[in-house]
Amino acid sequence: MKKLSGFVLVLGLAFSAGAQAIVDEFAFGFSPRTGDAWVDTQLGDINVFARGNTDGFIDDVVVSYGAPRYLVRELYYDRRWAPGDIYYACALAQLVRRPCIEVVDIYQRDHGQGWGVIAQRLGIRPGSPEFHTLKGNVGKGHGKMKARGGPKAGGSRGGNQSGPAPKGNRPAGGQGQGRGQGGKPDKGNQGRGHGR
Repeated sequence: MKKLSGFVLVLGLAFSAGAQAIVDEFAFGFSPRTGDAWVDTQLGDINVFARGNTDGFIDDVVVSYGAPRYLVRELYYDRRWAPGDIYYACALAQLVRRPCIEVVDIYQRDHGQGWGVIAQRLGIRPGSPEFHTLKGNVGKGHGKMKARGGPKAGGSRGGNQSGPAPKGNRPAGGQGQGRGQGGKPDKGNQGRGHGR
């Protein structure tokens, strides 16, 4: 019994050290402070899911928020931003109708204040309809990543193809699945097959 409890203790310490190593790898650590505990938790989960499917995470941010792929890749690989911070920066940028790079620059400079303060400075008040939209977007992103299998995916898409199709598997003409931002039909696909 003592051997088993010793093994469990060693295993627990190894897992906690591994979790801390993930946090230490982020340029700013990870402390989103959005002003909403649920959103903070979802962003933390996005960090974990993105580790298991980095390409799917990058695709989701690019497709969902129109962020330039080079920027998302640079933030993740070169600047070592936490995926949750990348996701929130681009979601917030879309909501306030600014380029993601502008919000990234603000957070790069003022990350010590937390996302809640930055969002307020950009006009998103706690409890406002805009804040609830932002919160909903984070929840949708979290759900999509979880549906893809999160960390179990091992960098591949896994069995659930709920995200954007990989290059080469898109329908002819480069069109998507007929859905644009927010689940609305793409303007380019409206009227197809309806004789308009």
